[in-house]
Amino acid sequence: MLATSMVALLAVACGSGGGGEETQSGPATLRFSWWGNAERAELMQKAIDLFQSKNPEIKVTPSFQEFEAYWQKMATETAGGNAPDVLQMDFAYIREYSDRNALYDLKKQEGKNLELGDLLEGLKGAGEIDGKLYGVPTGGNTWGYIYNPALYTQAGVAEPKEGWTWDDYRAAMKAIAEKTGIPGGGNYVGSYYNLELQLRQEGASLYTEDGKLGFDKARLAEFFKEGKALTDAKVALPIEKGVQIKPAHALEQDLIAGDLGWDNFMARYDKGAKADLKLGPVPTDKAGTSGQYLKPSMLLSVSQKSEHPAAAAKLVSFMVNDPEVGKIFGANRGLPPTNAQRAAAQLEGPLAAVAAYEDDLKDKFGKTPPAPPKGAGSLEQAFIRITEELQYGRIGVDEAVDQFFTEAEETLGS
Repeated sequence: MLATSMVALLAVACGSGGGGEETQSGPATLRFSWWGNAERAELMQKAIDLFQSKNPEIKVTPSFQEFEAYWQKMATETAGGNAPDVLQMDFAYIREYSDRNALYDLKKQEGKNLELGDLLEGLKGAGEIDGKLYGVPTGGNTWGYIYNPALYTQAGVAEPKEGWTWDDYRAAMKAIAEKTGIPGGGNYVGSYYNLELQLRQEGASLYTEDGKLGFDKARLAEFFKEGKALTDAKVALPIEKGVQIKPAHALEQDLIAGDLGWDNFMARYDKGAKADLKLGPVPTDKAGTSGQYLKPSMLLSVSQKSEHPAAAAKLVSFMVNDPEVGKIFGANRGLPPTNAQRAAAQLEGPLAAVAAYEDDLKDKFGKTPPAPPKGAGSLEQAFIRITEELQYGRIGVDEAVDQFFTEAEETLGS
């Protein structure tokens, strides 16, 4: 989907179009587009109404689509020079659009119509590329371990605590599977964010600053061997079952004891599961280094073609700073990005647990990595496909490594 929806974007001209040095917002009509469902549209309209009541000189015309349709539309509109003034942006796409000169540098508005001082520390600079600011986070999340404590108790295994290692994690999976008959977890090699977690714990990264892979074949082989061992020992959820239940997750169907993933998924899994789930620390082999960071759940960007960049920046600033907006959205866009909005948001149940989890980690987060290179979304999908083949036993570790690096060379030019 990333590849197909980007085709039209390749035609974007390199001229600056609109997006001039306007510094004072005045009478303006802004087109504002985002992806989401009817629930988000209702919340967004409330936030827009509030913005317009406080800024009557600015009219906002909203539109939304589901995720895939949204990106197809954005690629077409951007290529045609008709992009919306303000658009919701995904971290995986921001470099793609900025490289095509499709996004306005919001640093031109910082301190005038855009306030960024209250952003959570881990989210500051998350939308920066090559010294320019192309997006402002509207929410954030981090990697965590979501698990069923009852299965740990049933198996006689101590619940995860800070400092537990990857060996501890694998041993827990094995003990739970043997003593309860329920897989100890999903096979974590199926997500390259688990590879990123391990790399960051080692002081490395998934991608380098210049958009190349941050690891070699030997390191990827080591990671894949861990996953193959879990498959061979039959302690992880069988891949055929995981594929069968998509897009549902095994945790929300009570099929596994725990899994690593984005912490805000806790609410979704808890809603579906019969078990009471908990959120715990990620495993690490280096004490005091979790490898975690705050990832923008989504961002707001301004089109380079906008004729009203000051007014557009004012809308972006309002959406990330106004406490009432934080109260309106809660965690619909990820946990709110600023201190004021988090204080105002009424988070309950699992979301309150996620907020507490992130608050405990706020002084331990590492630096958010640079926006992933162009084609990273396609490469992530290739990683998923290759690791599924590995878990099915259709290919071995060496072949899986070679396939991934071949795809990386074609996609990234690395």
